[in-house]
Amino acid sequence: MLKLYGGARSRAAIVQWYLEELALPYEFVALDMQAGEHRQSDFLAINPMGKVPAIVDDDFHLWESGAILLYLSDQYGNTTLSAHQRAELAQWVLFANATLGPGIFVEASREKEMPRLCTPLNDLFSRQPFLLGEAFTVADVAVGSVLGYMPLMLKIGFEEYPAIANYVKRMSERPAFQKSIGARF
Repeated sequence: MLKLYGGARSRAAIVQWYLEELALPYEFVALDMQAGEHRQSDFLAINPMGKVPAIVDDDFHLWESGAILLYLSDQYGNTTLSAHQRAELAQWVLFANATLGPGIFVEASREKEMPRLCTPLNDLFSRQPFLLGEAFTVADVAVGSVLGYMPLMLKIGFEEYPAIANYVKRMSERPAFQKSIGARF
């Protein structure tokens, strides 16, 4: 059985959301980060960086939430994707982790980055329900989690971005979101 390693309020909740969407059986291994369990040799054998999330799938170890999401999509997703579609998924997952998250969660850049990032996202969601069109994908987990954390963690609303507000509402109402991210707040 796949094991997901995480801690309280860690990015493991994002991976957990996708595992729930896939209805994939897994064991959640909660590490006590305050006690330093993520720096113990057993966990460092899984992730030498000592960070969560990480997964163990049979003999395969993987860390970094974006890499895990893309792996789960490739390994367990229910669709056959072209190289272009896989690249689009990777683009959005990397955008969530490298651009959107830091742009919003780093307070010093938030005022400048929020309109620059949210305006085109709002435009996109005013035309289509999901990042890649009509179907929910792993890209929506990556971007939807960052957008979903904004009102929960930062108390940032989307009054100026009604299509994003609607998207976040729809994402947060998904049962898999409720079992993972929603259960932590």
